[in-house]
Amino acid sequence: MKSILAACLTLIWATTLHAQTIAPRDGWVVIATKKTHADLLADLKTAVKANKMGVVTQAGPTGAAKARGITIPQNRVVGIFNNDFAVKILALSTAAMIEAPIRFYVTEEPDGTATLSYKTPSFVFTPYIKEAGPDLEALAEKLDTRFASIAEAARN
Repeated sequence: MKSILAACLTLIWATTLHAQTIAPRDGWVVIATKKTHADLLADLKTAVKANKMGVVTQAGPTGAAKARGITIPQNRVVGIFNNDFAVKILALSTAAMIEAPIRFYVTEEPDGTATLSYKTPSFVFTPYIKEAGPDLEALAEKLDTRFASIAEAARN
């Protein structure tokens, strides 16, 4: 009986994974909220549009994991950009465009709230500044401002 109970507990543990909270790190902005994952994700998409950017990509493993019988916290990576920035950056550095779209990360915390995280565009584009020059640095700083506005609107 003990071995059956142990096996059941192991199976439950193996199919329910707990994510770690994202810790602050160089080049990242990490914003804890009181919102649910679904609400923060919806508010992020609204804020992206209001700030004249577009959702270019979305990815998250939660649904596919569930189909495999594994429960993981909600998380979604949302890539955003717009064509105006893309054309200007591409004119400065073909290599730098590998970084577009720049991503927001919406993660569910153990208490049911959600966190919004992202690498600042100036951090993301730093490796290309030497090649592309100060115009890329200026564009990255404009994107920093735009991303901060998006994050603040999504948080509120």
